[in-house]
Amino acid sequence: MKEERGLDYRGLSVREFTRFLASAEPVPGGGGAAALVGALGVALGNMVAALTLGKPKYAEVEAEVAELRRRGEALQERLLEQIKADAEGFRPLAEAYKLPKDEPRRAEILEQATLRACGTPMEIMELGAAAIPVIAELASKGSRMVVSDAGCAAAAVRAAVEMAYLNLLINTRSLRGREQAEALNARGQELLTRVERQAEEVWSQVEARLKRTGEQ
Repeated sequence: MKEERGLDYRGLSVREFTRFLASAEPVPGGGGAAALVGALGVALGNMVAALTLGKPKYAEVEAEVAELRRRGEALQERLLEQIKADAEGFRPLAEAYKLPKDEPRRAEILEQATLRACGTPMEIMELGAAAIPVIAELASKGSRMVVSDAGCAAAAVRAAVEMAYLNLLINTRSLRGREQAEALNARGQELLTRVERQAEEVWSQVEARLKRTGEQ
């Protein structure tokens, strides 16, 4: 069924994509799910912007929120593109593992395919790291009526980055070039730490605001 649909999942309903994800085929898998979760998180942030723009109460931050929305929309689209990219990156790796053990170039082909498979989870993490500051700004400047959605946005992006990090690690552990593997792991850890810290700050800010009574 997945082969019949091809690698572009953007036309599927949520229910159809979930069925694809739950099937025995390896793609879409954790990487594709991470990309989708990240896109959903950024979309929530974009909703906060959309519900703030045009409101007289937030006229002073109108231009800033409009720019945050523009950045968010671009990040949302790029994250959605990673669903297909993750599947495309995995297939060469799956084919490389099928090569006969006595194939002279098997190790080289497998190494290159593994490096390619590392690309998408790293990109998801980079996009998540770019999205969190946008969401943080929206949490502080956006409409107070949807501040909870800003908190949810940060939580979803954090989850997406954590998911992508695990997908990175499962690939780097099998790389023969350990120096390159450790460099990828270090960059991944740096992004993970940054996103988790910033997402926690947004969460705490939003939680505190929600616990204050009488604020509109």
